[in-house]
Amino acid sequence: MISLPQVALRNVLRNGRRSMSTTLSIMLSAITILTFGSFMRYVVLSYQTSTVERVGHLALYQKGYNAFGAGDPSAYGIPNYQRVVDTLRADPQLSRLTRVVTETQAVFGVAGYYPAGTSRTFMGDGVVPADRATMQRWNAYKIPEFDVRRSAVRSDDPESGVIGTGLATILQMCAPLDLRWCAAPPPKVQPVAADESQFESLRALDAPATMAAGGAKPRIDLLAATASGAPNVVSLNVERAEFQGVKEIDDAYVAMTLPLAQKLVYGRGEPRVTSIVLQLNDTADLARAKKRVLQIIRQAGLSLEMRDFTQIAPLYAQTTSFLSVIFGFVASILGTIVLFTVVNTLQMTVVERTNEIGTLRALGVQRGGVRNLFLAEGLILGLAGATLGLLVASLLAFAINASGLTWTPPGAAGRVPFRLYFFEFPQLLFGVWIGLVAIVTLASVRPANRAARMEVVDALRHV
Repeated sequence: MISLPQVALRNVLRNGRRSMSTTLSIMLSAITILTFGSFMRYVVLSYQTSTVERVGHLALYQKGYNAFGAGDPSAYGIPNYQRVVDTLRADPQLSRLTRVVTETQAVFGVAGYYPAGTSRTFMGDGVVPADRATMQRWNAYKIPEFDVRRSAVRSDDPESGVIGTGLATILQMCAPLDLRWCAAPPPKVQPVAADESQFESLRALDAPATMAAGGAKPRIDLLAATASGAPNVVSLNVERAEFQGVKEIDDAYVAMTLPLAQKLVYGRGEPRVTSIVLQLNDTADLARAKKRVLQIIRQAGLSLEMRDFTQIAPLYAQTTSFLSVIFGFVASILGTIVLFTVVNTLQMTVVERTNEIGTLRALGVQRGGVRNLFLAEGLILGLAGATLGLLVASLLAFAINASGLTWTPPGAAGRVPFRLYFFEFPQLLFGVWIGLVAIVTLASVRPANRAARMEVVDALRHV
């Protein structure tokens, strides 16, 4: 006895050309959604990795810093910060989730390179070198370009630091830092004004210290206002230039040791820190970590506020939301095309097989049996198209990842690998496969109901 799936499969194969065009439509939609979605996933995870490497998952600030601290960061420093750090590190629940608990000091001012006579406003961080090195090695999603350990601020030199590659270019430090890809600056059009600014005067006084000896690391001068409002200058030994992931940050970033940053901001006053940063082992633990940190803050009676990395770097949340909308829009359009293609195919099939439907009904097949027959045909088309799409998309993803293609994403200072996070994101594969099969089956309902409602006599005499 022939079963319903066998009859449905025979009917699909009997209309080979029409079934093939419908299957190809489903397959192409699957390939497009899968490749586009896996690329979007790679972009989002790369962006998340670069953000978490730089700012961590969570940060604690003195209350009021996020609203008013940009204008006066030293006034909103965290006092007795070491006690808070020790409390977070000693908590048994939090210690299982966290990779790093460290303190940072934000610094804003003007950076100048004396030998080239260049200067530029900068934004920087005072960091604990060992903790920053650990943060820079966070690569939970195993993204290739983030798998190389980058040098950090040296712990054995309190005046060492690193700068962004963009800042190094602006300050004309390409030769001292051996940045061979840097373009040589054009000749200066206008000479330096005769009346030097306050920073130029301070830099001139500090000139003997900033001139590097033969073979020594190049030095830059950093000017900032202390907590009391007085100008303060320190010198920084630039170990190397590191790309910071986002061009706007890369063009102004300076990282230095925490004591040097505190010396620049607080002078001889009580040293504080701007934030206490927590980097987790896995972003999936973010909600649990936030809940526990809030409990610790309340129990200790600390006047602190907490922000996660999506709030610290709002561009990340905006970008990921934008990409999600684009992916949803593209997927919905392709799903609609598949829906109408299948409906049109099965509607034509029902019209052409009217006599066959009447014969089946005359032989005793119930309305439900006719309906299930056409639903089974739609299900077969959906399974065939979605499965072929998944196989072809996997081959395409493998070929693209092995090709070595590169591209320059928005905001990046250089080219990065063009990759599809296909096999690393199985949720997308199963989601698209199940979604397309469900859409095709849903599209079969109306033609199947139309076939089931046919009267036996009218169907038999249909010409």
